[in-house]
Amino acid sequence: MTLHFYMARRFLRSLLGVLAIFLVLTLLIDLVEQARRHGDTLEGAGALISLSLLNLPQALYRILPLVFILATLSHFLGLARTSEMVVVRAAGRSAVVALVPPVLVTLLVGGLGVAMFNPLVAATSRAYETRIGEITGEESVLALAGDGLWLRQGNALGQTVIHAAGANLDGTELSDAMFLSFGADGSLQRRIDADAAVLTRGAWQLTGAKLWPLAGAPNPEAEARAHPSLTLPSDLTADEIRNSFGTPSSISIWELPAFIDRLNEAGFSALRHEVFLNMELALPVFLVAMVLIGAAFTLRHQRGGRTGLYILTAVLLSFSTYFLRNFAQILGENGEIPVLLAAWAPPLAAIGLAAGLILHLEDG
Repeated sequence: MTLHFYMARRFLRSLLGVLAIFLVLTLLIDLVEQARRHGDTLEGAGALISLSLLNLPQALYRILPLVFILATLSHFLGLARTSEMVVVRAAGRSAVVALVPPVLVTLLVGGLGVAMFNPLVAATSRAYETRIGEITGEESVLALAGDGLWLRQGNALGQTVIHAAGANLDGTELSDAMFLSFGADGSLQRRIDADAAVLTRGAWQLTGAKLWPLAGAPNPEAEARAHPSLTLPSDLTADEIRNSFGTPSSISIWELPAFIDRLNEAGFSALRHEVFLNMELALPVFLVAMVLIGAAFTLRHQRGGRTGLYILTAVLLSFSTYFLRNFAQILGENGEIPVLLAAWAPPLAAIGLAAGLILHLEDG
């Protein structure tokens, strides 16, 4: 037990050291990037630093696999350099036992990261996207609620708020839609209810519509008119509606299941968010795979000039596994493979291959 605690402390120290280095590097790189992109818009270094700090948690969370593989290499190379693994073997303990503390620490840190750090990343990502929208003027035009979806369109002359009970996958075909038009002064001008609305180039095509004039009308119902078809100008595009969902990473993992339900109820495809949810749940397992890959090439006593080759091989294999995971995620989001297969197959396969290699090298 003492040996396990010692190994766990050593690995955790290596992990925190690598994480601190990447924190500083990531912040500096992002600060330069923000200055390049928004230096002409934002005034003062404080605004750029605050923008970089909002983007920092997401950037660190994204490179966690790299942090773990480098921490593993540092940990086991340190043990080999001090000949501590030789002492462990001489004491009659298998070197595989030294893997247990890093794996348990990885599962614990990965689980805490998904449960606690993920909501922080989601909150800062939302704040970052909102801030970028304010800077560029590209604010979200869509919101989901329990009773359907809401859209917003307009310009300096007025705004139109749209509510629909349902929609197609990209939000360009609405059912049971309501359009509320406001003037430039914020006064309500008219209401239009439609059985269906289809977004074409530059306009909404309404069918089964009824229009109520509300500006100064003493009895809007008496002046209401039914229209079998009606054209309502619009500056919305299908891309703007799709982009308004934001990235799945901007939604906390605790809120993601309810958001997926709202997407399905509104008629949108939630496949992208379902894949992301399962990828997050599989993240601790994937981090364990990174640890095992690193350990497979550094667990043995390093002799001669082959250490550099082992490190390079471990890094290349870990990057290959990472890209395979991303490729599986893309296939899952496009519906080419099942969601569970896309999220869980790469880390489980990597764990199996790395564990087999470790057992072969250690126990023959």
